[in-house]
Amino acid sequence: MSLGLVLAFSLALPALAQTTSTGATATTATKIACVSTAVATREAAIDTAVTAHADAVNTAYKTRAIELAGAYSNTTAKTVQAGVKVAWADFSKSVKSAATKWKSARNSAWSTFRTSAKACKAPVGVSDSTNSSAEVSGQ
Repeated sequence: MSLGLVLAFSLALPALAQTTSTGATATTATKIACVSTAVATREAAIDTAVTAHADAVNTAYKTRAIELAGAYSNTTAKTVQAGVKVAWADFSKSVKSAATKWKSARNSAWSTFRTSAKACKAPVGVSDSTNSSAEVSGQ
């Protein structure tokens, strides 16, 4: 058997596997591609949410620094304490808000993914839903 014939046969084999008489392989491939699209959509949504969360936390730290600088520019202990209290309260509120928004966006992305992946009717084990607990919590 010549090398060219072996090479041609080996290249044709995957194509033959996809064109079975029942079309099962092609259907499975289509279902897997459907899940792949759902995963890509989920990951894009999570990327957007993570960026928004990071930006919000970064802004909270910058704002806290500005407010603390203002507090420590006062000349009495009482006004310094009042300013510090406000700075930390504002910071806490901003960080909690960022975490709430992150969690909501994360949960929404996973929920949409699960619905989309279920509609794909892919074979068992194709989805990575069991890994959702490994997601960052958004402290």
